[in-house]
Amino acid sequence: MNIATQAPFKVTADAWKNLPKMPDEEYPGTEGFIGDVYENPDGSVMCSGFFELKHTDEPLLYEYKYDEMKVVLEGEFLLENKETGQTVVARAKDAIFFPKGSKIYFSTPSYALAFYTGHRDAGLL
Repeated sequence: MNIATQAPFKVTADAWKNLPKMPDEEYPGTEGFIGDVYENPDGSVMCSGFFELKHTDEPLLYEYKYDEMKVVLEGEFLLENKETGQTVVARAKDAIFFPKGSKIYFSTPSYALAFYTGHRDAGLL
């Protein structure tokens, strides 16, 4: 690729701050916050952003309609797939892969923050 026509790389500071709350109608009794930083940048098939979860008595159920990877930045997530029986605690610096179709229950003992990248169109968040 010619350097003169190559798109510049992107850096976005503080994108994890003030994330929008996930709708109570879809995620009742939970305190989840999520926001894309990059939505299919320059025609890419990927979106990426931050997911934050605060402790509540109810786990947050998310059904993946696309493949996604997360890296835990702070805290820890308890991840449970009730269909398969898989339960894992993911801690800071752990990498996670969720295959399309996964139904994951997220909870945390106090707080957790992750960065994600999903193979999806921006409209699927």
